[in-house]
Amino acid sequence: MNTAPSQETTPSAGHWRSYGPLDLHPILMHAMRAFNEHGYHGTSVRDIAGRVGVTVPALYYHYENKQALLATLLETSIKDVLDRCRAAAREAGDDPLARFCGMVESIVLYMAHRRQLAFLDTEIRSLEPQNRARYVALRDYLEHMLLDTVEEGRAQGAFTTPIPADAVRSVLVMCQGVANWFREDGPLTAEEVAERHVLLSLGTVGHPATVAGDVVLPFPRRTPPGRGAASRGSSG
Repeated sequence: MNTAPSQETTPSAGHWRSYGPLDLHPILMHAMRAFNEHGYHGTSVRDIAGRVGVTVPALYYHYENKQALLATLLETSIKDVLDRCRAAAREAGDDPLARFCGMVESIVLYMAHRRQLAFLDTEIRSLEPQNRARYVALRDYLEHMLLDTVEEGRAQGAFTTPIPADAVRSVLVMCQGVANWFREDGPLTAEEVAERHVLLSLGTVGHPATVAGDVVLPFPRRTPPGRGAASRGSSG
């Protein structure tokens, strides 16, 4: 698809809650910003090259075409989400309740901290069939991770939803929506938004304690030390 170095967005320390500045190849960074500002079809390769400060042939040396830029950005994003979600699940261990909470938290934190990259999911309609199929397969894998956890939780009485597949899809849509509205200078930090979405998600899958209003999250509540933008991490 391209000859540029592979993109590394997962922190070297490997912790799924850690976010530093978004580290993308300059061509991808400018393509992401242009797609967000003007949409995929409203952005030209010449526009991206001008933003980067290179010629169009130089851009084509790294990426075959505009479609390759979009596909690379979307796959970079979903693979980072998957890596963080798997790490959260491993950290939670065998308890499906803790695992579900960790995975939802990891997804919401990603949507908040990498919102410009995550927002490109709206351009899935612009992917060519082969690229779309590959991206959808990765997104479906994320959905199945959550669904398997919810099914296990239902078997143990942790969740009571009679329609787990629909509940999981609703959770993912709600989490994805964070990329649309979250702002670093807003009233809530990314961590606070994640905590609220975990509670909302537990209600969606029918966690009995959530319905009763006395849920105790299986992880300590995390309140960042400061309220300034610097304390909230970098947003993509």
